[in-house]
Amino acid sequence: QVQLVESGGGLVQAGGSLDLSCVASGAQVRVYTIGWYRQAPGQQRELVAQITRALVRNYRDSVKGRFTIDRDNVQNIAYLFMNSLKPEDTAVYYCTMDVEIIGREGTQTYWGQGTQVTVSS
Repeated sequence: QVQLVESGGGLVQAGGSLDLSCVASGAQVRVYTIGWYRQAPGQQRELVAQITRALVRNYRDSVKGRFTIDRDNVQNIAYLFMNSLKPEDTAVYYCTMDVEIIGREGTQTYWGQGTQVTVSS
């Protein structure tokens, strides 16, 4: 079984920075597309950024120029570097990974447990 463990959330003032990370463990895997989502109270979960194994990146408009998604294909780690944070970035952030377990066919999407990011004004 594959687990995604996130870390790096916390409380920061507006204009500050936080770095999130997400590690896949529990099996020998190949990770394909990685995504970071967020969900604010009372709102739907939304895709923040995505990166393919070939390092093609996509961002939602509201975070372009402020957030950077990256990955380590050897250690199966996902990163979200967040700068110039705004109160509206406050949410629980989740990582997702499309994972192939070595020796098995097909891929499956796994989710992290979520990490709280709170930006004070």
